[in-house]
Amino acid sequence: MIHIDLEDRLPTDTDIPGWSAWSKTEWAQWLAESERLRTRLAQHHAAGEIAARNAFIDEHSAHWGKLKPWLHALSGGKCWFSDTRDLYSHYDVEHFRPKKEAKSIDKSTRDGYWWLAFDYTNFRLCGNVGNRKKGGWFPLQEGSLYSSFDQQREESETPYLLDPIDLTDVNLLAFDEEGKAIPIPKASAWEQQRVVETVKRLKLNEHAPLGEERRKVWQQMDGLIEEYQLALSRNKNGGNPAAKEKARKTAKAIKDRISPTAELSSVAKYCLWFRNDEYLNRLIS
Repeated sequence: MIHIDLEDRLPTDTDIPGWSAWSKTEWAQWLAESERLRTRLAQHHAAGEIAARNAFIDEHSAHWGKLKPWLHALSGGKCWFSDTRDLYSHYDVEHFRPKKEAKSIDKSTRDGYWWLAFDYTNFRLCGNVGNRKKGGWFPLQEGSLYSSFDQQREESETPYLLDPIDLTDVNLLAFDEEGKAIPIPKASAWEQQRVVETVKRLKLNEHAPLGEERRKVWQQMDGLIEEYQLALSRNKNGGNPAAKEKARKTAKAIKDRISPTAELSSVAKYCLWFRNDEYLNRLIS
C-alpha cells in the first residue's frame, strides 16, 4: 500500500508527471456535474426509489472514469493498495466507501454511501484482483459512529479497511522476507485486526504472483544493503576511493528502489527500515 496525498491534489495541478492538467473551467464543470448527479440521487432516495437510485449510479460511471488517468498519474501508474502496476491486473476506480450497500464484518448489510458516488475524494485506484473481492465490504469497528445521508460524518467512522490516502493507515502495513503483508511490530490488537482483514479482503497475500514479487524485492534489497555496508566498512578510515565509489553507486540504487514511482517501493522501504541501521535510515529520509 502506498500513501497518496489526495487531500492536497487536484486535476488542475501542473506538476504531476504523466498528467495533462485540466483547466480550472474543466474542473469546475466536472464538479458541477457531480453535484447535479448527486442531486438526482437524493431525489431517488427521497422517493424511496432505491433500485432506480443504484441503477442511476451505474449508468453514470463514466463520470468518475474521467478521473481515472489522474488517479493513475498520482501513483506513477501503480495500484494504491498493492503498490504494483500490471501484476495486480487492470485498474478500477474504486470507491473507498461503497456506493450501494455496505457489508459489515458479520456479513450483514446497511445502505451504501450513495451520496459519495461522484465525490472524487472517495475515489481510489485499485487493481481488480482486490477490488472484485472487496465489493461492498466496509465494516466498522463495533460501537463506531456511522455516516448516513441525513447525518454525514464519515470522519467520525472507525473502519476496518486501511485507506491509502491516510498515512497512519499505510504505516500499519509491514512485510516479511517471504513476501507476506503483515501488521507492523507492536501494532495494537485493533490495528492488527484492521491489517488482517484488509489483507484478506483485498487478496494482498492470496494473490501468489504479488507475494512472489515482494519476496524478490526483499532479496534484491538484502543484496544491495550488504554491498553498501561492505563498501562503507572498507572505506571507514578513508583512503579507498574505489570502495567509496561503490558505496555511492549502491546508495543510488537503493534510493531508486525506494522511490515512490518504483514498483513495490513500500516493501523496499520496509526492508531498509527493518535493518535499523543509522546510515540506511538516512537513505529513507
